[in-house]
Amino acid sequence: MNRDDIRSDPAIQKTRERVARIGRMLFERRLTDAAGGNLSERVGELVCISPRYSGSHRQWQLDPEDVLVVNLDGEVLDGDGTISRESKVHLSLHREFGEHGVGVIHAHARNLLVFAAAEQPMPPVLEATRKFGVTPVVGYAPAHSKVLAQNVVASMRGREKRISGHAAGTIAPWHGLFLMGRDLYAAFDAVERLDNNAYIIIQSRALGASPMMEAERARMEHVISSFTE
Repeated sequence: MNRDDIRSDPAIQKTRERVARIGRMLFERRLTDAAGGNLSERVGELVCISPRYSGSHRQWQLDPEDVLVVNLDGEVLDGDGTISRESKVHLSLHREFGEHGVGVIHAHARNLLVFAAAEQPMPPVLEATRKFGVTPVVGYAPAHSKVLAQNVVASMRGREKRISGHAAGTIAPWHGLFLMGRDLYAAFDAVERLDNNAYIIIQSRALGASPMMEAERARMEHVISSFTE
Protein backbone atom coordinates (compact mmCIF):
# COMPACT_ATOMS: atom_id res chain seq x y z
CA MET A 1 0.00 0.00 0.00
CA ASN A 2 1.47 3.36 -1.02
CA ARG A 3 1.23 6.67 0.82
CA ASP A 4 -1.74 7.92 -1.18
CA ASP A 5 -3.67 4.73 -0.50
CA ILE A 6 -2.88 4.98 3.22
CA ARG A 7 -4.07 8.59 3.43
CA SER A 8 -7.29 7.81 1.58
CA ASP A 9 -8.12 4.76 3.71
CA PRO A 10 -10.78 5.81 6.29
CA ALA A 11 -10.02 2.92 8.66
CA ILE A 12 -6.35 3.87 8.86
CA GLN A 13 -7.08 7.57 9.31
CA LYS A 14 -9.60 6.90 12.09
CA THR A 15 -7.05 4.68 13.81
CA ARG A 16 -4.39 7.41 13.60
CA GLU A 17 -6.85 9.84 15.15
CA ARG A 18 -7.58 7.34 17.92
CA VAL A 19 -3.88 6.78 18.68
CA ALA A 20 -3.32 10.54 18.93
CA ARG A 21 -6.38 11.08 21.14
CA ILE A 22 -5.70 8.20 23.52
CA GLY A 23 -2.03 9.21 23.77
CA ARG A 24 -3.11 12.64 25.02
CA MET A 25 -5.52 11.02 27.50
CA LEU A 26 -2.83 8.70 28.87
CA PHE A 27 -0.61 11.71 29.53
CA GLU A 28 -3.37 13.86 31.01
CA ARG A 29 -4.44 11.06 33.39
CA ARG A 30 -0.84 10.33 34.48
CA LEU A 31 -0.98 6.90 32.92
CA THR A 32 2.24 7.67 31.08
CA ASP A 33 4.78 10.48 31.24
CA ALA A 34 7.09 12.68 29.22
CA ALA A 35 9.90 10.16 29.60
CA GLY A 36 8.26 7.63 27.35
CA GLY A 37 5.52 5.13 26.75
CA ASN A 38 3.97 4.42 23.38
CA LEU A 39 0.82 2.97 21.86
CA SER A 40 -0.24 1.27 18.67
CA GLU A 41 -3.23 -0.28 16.95
CA ARG A 42 -3.17 -2.68 14.04
CA VAL A 43 -5.33 -2.25 10.93
CA GLY A 44 -5.12 -5.36 8.80
CA GLU A 45 -1.42 -5.90 8.05
CA LEU A 46 -0.46 -2.34 9.03
CA VAL A 47 0.18 -0.78 12.44
CA CYS A 48 -0.50 2.81 13.51
CA ILE A 49 2.05 3.67 16.22
CA SER A 50 3.06 6.78 18.14
CA PRO A 51 6.44 8.17 17.01
CA ARG A 52 9.64 8.42 19.00
CA TYR A 53 9.84 11.38 21.41
CA SER A 54 6.04 11.71 21.64
CA GLY A 55 6.44 12.57 25.31
CA SER A 56 9.69 14.49 25.66
CA HIS A 57 9.43 16.55 22.45
CA ARG A 58 5.68 16.78 21.87
CA GLN A 59 4.23 16.32 25.38
CA TRP A 60 1.79 13.87 23.80
CA GLN A 61 0.08 16.58 21.76
CA LEU A 62 0.04 14.48 18.61
CA ASP A 63 -1.91 15.20 15.46
CA PRO A 64 -3.17 12.24 13.42
CA GLU A 65 -0.57 12.80 10.71
CA ASP A 66 2.17 12.52 13.37
CA VAL A 67 1.14 8.92 14.02
CA LEU A 68 3.28 6.58 11.96
CA VAL A 69 1.89 3.86 9.73
CA VAL A 70 4.27 0.91 9.53
CA ASN A 71 4.18 -2.64 8.27
CA LEU A 72 4.73 -5.61 10.58
CA ASP A 73 8.46 -5.44 9.86
CA GLY A 74 8.63 -1.88 11.18
CA GLU A 75 9.10 -0.13 7.83
CA VAL A 76 7.61 3.38 8.03
CA LEU A 77 5.12 3.91 5.22
CA ASP A 78 3.67 7.26 6.30
CA GLY A 79 3.86 9.77 9.12
CA ASP A 80 6.20 12.40 10.54
CA GLY A 81 9.10 11.32 12.74
CA THR A 82 10.97 8.11 13.47
CA ILE A 83 9.65 4.88 14.87
CA SER A 84 9.73 4.32 18.64
CA ARG A 85 12.57 2.22 19.99
CA GLU A 86 9.95 0.15 21.83
CA SER A 87 8.40 -0.84 18.50
CA LYS A 88 10.14 -4.21 18.89
CA VAL A 89 7.70 -5.11 21.66
CA HIS A 90 4.69 -3.70 19.83
CA LEU A 91 5.38 -5.43 16.54
CA SER A 92 6.25 -8.71 18.26
CA LEU A 93 2.92 -8.66 20.10
CA HIS A 94 1.01 -7.80 16.92
CA ARG A 95 2.70 -10.62 15.02
CA GLU A 96 2.25 -13.21 17.76
CA PHE A 97 -1.23 -12.39 19.05
CA GLY A 98 -2.84 -10.55 16.15
CA GLU A 99 -5.82 -12.91 16.04
CA HIS A 100 -6.65 -12.06 19.67
CA GLY A 101 -6.17 -8.29 19.87
CA VAL A 102 -5.11 -5.20 17.95
CA GLY A 103 -4.28 -2.61 20.64
CA VAL A 104 -0.94 -2.32 22.47
CA ILE A 105 0.08 0.22 25.12
CA HIS A 106 3.38 0.66 26.90
CA ALA A 107 2.74 2.95 29.86
CA HIS A 108 4.70 4.60 32.65
CA ALA A 109 1.63 4.71 34.88
CA ARG A 110 2.52 6.37 38.17
CA ASN A 111 1.19 3.77 40.62
CA LEU A 112 2.17 0.76 38.55
CA LEU A 113 5.73 2.07 38.46
CA VAL A 114 5.90 1.30 42.19
CA PHE A 115 5.44 -2.38 41.34
CA ALA A 116 7.96 -2.12 38.50
CA ALA A 117 10.53 -0.53 40.82
CA ALA A 118 9.87 -3.19 43.47
CA GLU A 119 9.99 -5.94 40.82
CA GLN A 120 6.74 -7.34 42.20
CA PRO A 121 3.77 -8.93 40.40
CA MET A 122 0.42 -7.30 41.12
CA PRO A 123 -2.65 -9.28 42.22
CA PRO A 124 -6.15 -8.05 41.35
CA VAL A 125 -7.86 -6.60 44.43
CA LEU A 126 -10.92 -5.02 42.80
CA GLU A 127 -13.91 -6.55 41.08
CA ALA A 128 -12.98 -4.46 38.02
CA THR A 129 -9.53 -6.08 37.76
CA ARG A 130 -10.33 -9.74 38.51
CA LYS A 131 -10.60 -10.46 34.79
CA PHE A 132 -6.92 -9.63 34.30
CA GLY A 133 -5.62 -12.08 36.90
CA VAL A 134 -2.20 -11.46 38.42
CA THR A 135 -0.12 -9.02 36.39
CA PRO A 136 3.26 -10.76 36.23
CA VAL A 137 6.80 -9.41 36.21
CA VAL A 138 9.13 -10.57 33.46
CA GLY A 139 12.84 -11.08 33.75
CA TYR A 140 14.97 -8.00 33.29
CA ALA A 141 16.10 -6.94 29.84
CA PRO A 142 17.21 -3.44 28.84
CA ALA A 143 14.64 -1.05 27.42
CA HIS A 144 14.37 -1.19 23.64
CA SER A 145 16.10 -4.59 23.44
CA LYS A 146 15.07 -7.64 21.45
CA VAL A 147 15.24 -9.69 24.65
CA LEU A 148 12.66 -7.42 26.32
CA ALA A 149 10.31 -8.04 23.39
CA GLN A 150 10.87 -11.78 23.71
CA ASN A 151 10.22 -11.71 27.46
CA VAL A 152 6.98 -9.75 27.10
CA VAL A 153 5.71 -12.02 24.33
CA ALA A 154 6.53 -15.12 26.39
CA SER A 155 4.61 -13.70 29.36
CA MET A 156 1.47 -13.30 27.25
CA ARG A 157 1.37 -16.91 26.07
CA GLY A 158 -1.47 -18.73 27.78
CA ARG A 159 -3.35 -15.47 28.33
CA GLU A 160 -4.79 -15.18 24.84
CA LYS A 161 -8.36 -15.40 26.17
CA ARG A 162 -7.70 -12.45 28.45
CA ILE A 163 -6.46 -10.43 25.46
CA SER A 164 -9.47 -11.25 23.29
CA GLY A 165 -11.86 -10.79 26.23
CA HIS A 166 -10.39 -7.44 27.30
CA ALA A 167 -6.62 -7.24 27.89
CA ALA A 168 -3.54 -8.73 29.52
CA GLY A 169 -0.62 -6.83 30.99
CA THR A 170 2.98 -7.47 32.01
CA ILE A 171 5.30 -5.48 34.26
CA ALA A 172 8.85 -4.90 33.04
CA PRO A 173 11.08 -4.38 36.10
CA TRP A 174 12.29 -0.81 36.65
CA HIS A 175 10.56 0.17 33.44
CA GLY A 176 6.76 0.06 33.21
CA LEU A 177 3.70 -1.76 31.92
CA PHE A 178 3.21 -3.48 28.58
CA LEU A 179 -0.37 -4.38 27.76
CA MET A 180 -2.30 -5.81 24.81
CA GLY A 181 -6.07 -5.52 24.44
CA ARG A 182 -8.72 -6.58 21.98
CA ASP A 183 -8.58 -2.99 20.68
CA LEU A 184 -7.06 0.31 21.75
CA TYR A 185 -10.15 1.37 23.70
CA ALA A 186 -10.00 -1.82 25.77
CA ALA A 187 -6.25 -1.41 26.27
CA PHE A 188 -6.65 2.16 27.53
CA ASP A 189 -9.43 1.09 29.89
CA ALA A 190 -7.27 -1.76 31.22
CA VAL A 191 -4.25 0.46 31.86
CA GLU A 192 -6.35 2.78 34.00
CA ARG A 193 -8.01 -0.09 35.88
CA LEU A 194 -4.65 -1.67 36.65
CA ASP A 195 -3.15 1.63 37.77
CA ASN A 196 -6.14 2.16 40.08
CA ASN A 197 -5.60 -1.35 41.41
CA ALA A 198 -1.96 -0.48 42.14
CA TYR A 199 -3.01 2.70 43.94
CA ILE A 200 -5.46 0.77 46.13
CA ILE A 201 -2.81 -1.74 47.16
CA ILE A 202 -0.31 1.01 47.99
CA GLN A 203 -2.85 3.05 50.00
CA SER A 204 -4.40 0.02 51.73
CA ARG A 205 -1.61 -0.02 54.29
CA ALA A 206 -3.20 3.08 55.84
CA LEU A 207 -6.23 0.91 56.71
CA GLY A 208 -4.09 -1.82 58.21
CA ALA A 209 -4.74 -4.22 55.34
CA SER A 210 -2.62 -7.34 55.00
CA PRO A 211 0.48 -7.21 52.77
CA MET A 212 -0.64 -7.13 49.13
CA MET A 213 -4.17 -7.41 50.58
CA GLU A 214 -4.11 -11.22 50.58
CA ALA A 215 -6.83 -11.71 53.19
CA GLU A 216 -9.00 -8.99 51.71
CA ARG A 217 -8.61 -10.42 48.22
CA ALA A 218 -9.56 -13.89 49.44
CA ARG A 219 -12.69 -12.40 51.03
CA MET A 220 -13.56 -10.63 47.77
CA GLU A 221 -13.15 -13.82 45.73
CA HIS A 222 -15.29 -15.81 48.17
CA VAL A 223 -18.15 -13.30 48.24
CA ILE A 224 -18.19 -12.76 44.48
CA SER A 225 -17.97 -16.44 43.56
CA SER A 226 -20.65 -17.47 46.07
CA PHE A 227 -23.12 -14.66 45.34
CA THR A 228 -26.57 -15.69 44.11
CA GLU A 229 -29.61 -13.51 43.51
